[in-house]
Amino acid sequence: MYPKSEILFPHRCIPSLKGLRDSQWQELVERVSSLPETHVDSLAFSLMMIKLCKCLNCDLGSYKASLGCCTCARRAINAFKGSDGALLRRFEEAKEEVLEYLESIGAKKEGEESA
Repeated sequence: MYPKSEILFPHRCIPSLKGLRDSQWQELVERVSSLPETHVDSLAFSLMMIKLCKCLNCDLGSYKASLGCCTCARRAINAFKGSDGALLRRFEEAKEEVLEYLESIGAKKEGEESA
């Protein structure tokens, strides 16, 4: 129905968020957008955005979904009342959550080699 809408926040939308906040945010967006979508920081950024955008409550028939994920994400970041520091803390919390999950399923951390 809406070809630009996905079920959860897509990595391809990260670059569109760059100019919306101050320098700390812009640096994070630049760094994460250059990473593969399977990188821990990309996963953490997506998790943070899924929570901010309330993707789990999105109905594909809704007005919000009709706008598309990138527009929804830009609106969520623009509407965020906290500081860039607060957004970066949310990113770090999401990263901790991703790392805990990966550890719980026995996934290898970056830099680990096969035995």
